[in-house]
Amino acid sequence: MKKILAVTVLLFAAISMFPSLSLAKVLTGGGGASEGFYVVVGQGGEVYAWGSDNSDQMGGVCGSDCYNDVYDLGYTATAIDAGAFHTLALQSDGTVDAWGLNAYGEVSGASSMSGVVAVSGGDYFSLALKSDGTVWGWGYNASGQLGDNSTTNRSTPVQTSSLSGVIAISAGGSHSLALKSDGTVWAWGSNGEGQLGDNSTTQRNTPVQVSGLTGIIAIAGGTAHSLALKSDGTVWAWGDNFGGQLGDNSTTDRITPVQVSGLSGITDISGGLYHSLALKSDGTAWAWGANNYGQLGDNSTTLRLTPVQVSGLGGVVEVASGHNHSLSLTSAGIVYKWGYDVYDYGGFGSSQVPVSMSSYLPPVAPICR
Repeated sequence: MKKILAVTVLLFAAISMFPSLSLAKVLTGGGGASEGFYVVVGQGGEVYAWGSDNSDQMGGVCGSDCYNDVYDLGYTATAIDAGAFHTLALQSDGTVDAWGLNAYGEVSGASSMSGVVAVSGGDYFSLALKSDGTVWGWGYNASGQLGDNSTTNRSTPVQTSSLSGVIAISAGGSHSLALKSDGTVWAWGSNGEGQLGDNSTTQRNTPVQVSGLTGIIAIAGGTAHSLALKSDGTVWAWGDNFGGQLGDNSTTDRITPVQVSGLSGITDISGGLYHSLALKSDGTAWAWGANNYGQLGDNSTTLRLTPVQVSGLGGVVEVASGHNHSLSLTSAGIVYKWGYDVYDYGGFGSSQVPVSMSSYLPPVAPICR
């Protein structure tokens, strides 16, 4: 999602040489990064995390905040994603584990899921994609982000209305995205900044098709903006553009998709609060939008309305955006982080350029999801 996500994070295109590692990180409201946490799945499926644990979103491993170390949570997963204060972990048997804040059933609702192939966490709500191509949601629903034609919070999963043939999902802050096998994108939930891309700012309690998009292979929801990757390697964006996170050389909100300027050969995308990330097929990472905490990684705090290359990174196989920070994974199994780090999580502090976490994390090999 936003981070996030919120976060959230995130659906990624397949990378032919290095299938995606499940790398998720989410930051929340109330000052954003002050409640941040980071989650990584290792080669053997082990789940590592660091950051805030004030709502047990890190599994309660340290009771409050895990500022200066990385923790093995004792969980395993084949894919993972995080919401504002909760974490979702997909198991190899298609069930879902979840932990963290359960204010609206966003955690407890996971226990009844089966046949799941993907998960995504938003602000106090959760999404799951089943192997039959249907989408299910639970948790907070005030903006219709569960897509069940209501605004009723759900402590148990409900099926998103009128969706089939879905191959990817992504939860934004208070909106949701789905990619169908025919290359079209569908969206529902909050739409005040046009993040549903249906040429309106009307909240939708059931899915609507995003205008003018075809040939899409990956999607990513930011807090109040959305991203889509086309099969030709171009990136398209819509919704909130307060920080320039749409990358169209403006700060104008867009209610239909616009092309991100100057990007080609893209294989992965991710949306944060007011910034966005993309991975090129040559292993370089690119970023645009708000940069007040160095979250673009270009050794500055200058807002960028079009993409700039993240400094010093090569061999990247996945990128992930948080509220005001960013992560990447390289083919050597090294995780890098940059941007806001108010509590010095992992002992690294805030940084305007990527910082290696190799001293804290074991080598992390990409795994198939």
